[in-house]
Amino acid sequence: MLGPASVQDLGRVGQYRFGVGTSGAMDDIALRAGNILLGNDENAAGVEIAFAPFKLRFNADAAFALTGADGGAELNGRLLPPWWRACAHAGDILVLKAMSRGARSYLTVAGGIDVPLVLGSRSTQLRGEFGGFHGRALQPGDILPCDRSESPDDAGELGAEPADIALRQRTLASGARRIRVIIAGEYDRYDEAARQLFWHTDWRVTPQSNRYGYRLEGPPVQPIVPIEKRSHGIVPGVIQIPPNGQPIIQLRDAQTSGGYPKFATVVEADLWRIGQAGLGSRLRFEPISHQEALAAQAEVSVYLERLRASVRLQGEL
Repeated sequence: MLGPASVQDLGRVGQYRFGVGTSGAMDDIALRAGNILLGNDENAAGVEIAFAPFKLRFNADAAFALTGADGGAELNGRLLPPWWRACAHAGDILVLKAMSRGARSYLTVAGGIDVPLVLGSRSTQLRGEFGGFHGRALQPGDILPCDRSESPDDAGELGAEPADIALRQRTLASGARRIRVIIAGEYDRYDEAARQLFWHTDWRVTPQSNRYGYRLEGPPVQPIVPIEKRSHGIVPGVIQIPPNGQPIIQLRDAQTSGGYPKFATVVEADLWRIGQAGLGSRLRFEPISHQEALAAQAEVSVYLERLRASVRLQGEL
């Protein structure tokens, strides 16, 4: 179960000292791209959709964008391309039929979803039941408030190059997604055989995966001797290995501390790739240096700046 639809922005930062995790979009690039297409602040809240079919009725005219996974979206029966901005009129029905090329779609609207800020963010914290829309997942009949003060009613249709194309979704011959990581604190507590087992395994995302974390399945990776640690701080992207040897990737709704040993950490530039990996997907991890991780993040920045420039140019025409 990857998780229900919820309101998310880029996350709740600066609250770790209070034991409050980040929450936020699992695919932050898709959320940013949708907001860029609409001229929103890039941190404007949108709807993260992890299941299809998904249906929504517009109660007022609005510009909107769909990014992330291709959900086979239709507006009043008209097929919409993925990574696309369009306009809806009051009463129009938007339907996402089935997810393909990814696991999560993002619906952004001009002006953003106007739910209250809680600890500096509009993201839903499902574990703590606060933020977002009444601190919970969306349900049939919910009416989401939108900030109409910035809604461009005359916005035309416009597309963006999908991130998995622009940033080259790296897929191995085995079908596994290549995910870049840097080694973490307890890496040296594993011998060379255990390390090579970790690096050369195609890890399967199990049904026990969700916004809290992805539980992976493969051959058990065991330390040289059993590791016992007190709980310590963890962040999204940390890969921990519990006693059963099956890795867990901590994600957006993860708790802020844990005692399992840390083997590696997914680089920031690839966290969105994890967010778009569905149940049953396979992941292959690749260790890179700190400098390579910074270079990977720079590629993301270039992609987003190129999209911003394209939208600005379209607005001048």
